[in-house]
Amino acid sequence: MKSTDHFKNTIQAYLEERVASDTLFEWAYTKENKNLDDCITYILNAVQKSGCNGFTSEEIFSMAVHYYDETDIEIGNPINCNVVVNHTVVLTEEEKEEARKEAIQKAHNEAYNRVMQPKKKAKRVEMNNQPSLFDF
Repeated sequence: MKSTDHFKNTIQAYLEERVASDTLFEWAYTKENKNLDDCITYILNAVQKSGCNGFTSEEIFSMAVHYYDETDIEIGNPINCNVVVNHTVVLTEEEKEEARKEAIQKAHNEAYNRVMQPKKKAKRVEMNNQPSLFDF
């Protein structure tokens, strides 16, 4: 199954937040036969069966909770797709600084590689095949 990591992380963050505030859900979330990958597969199959192209966060989160609440639930087959998550990613100051350093290093490496590439010499091309008075 190929869903975007951001989608998976968003679902996981919601579920963990729910576990922290709901002790009944904590029991369902920690069942041995339940896991995040199957939860994602269940959600993707439910979305596909619905025929709709867009869902609210609450609708998707309720599908995730439903997966964990039900004992016997058909998850379906893995689906190869891309999922668009309409959330803004908020970075910490440390993450911003790290991303900035990586971007500067990448730009530095690209500039260095351009400078270090050997220069190609232009080949002299004679335009006509007439003998020259200066060639002996």
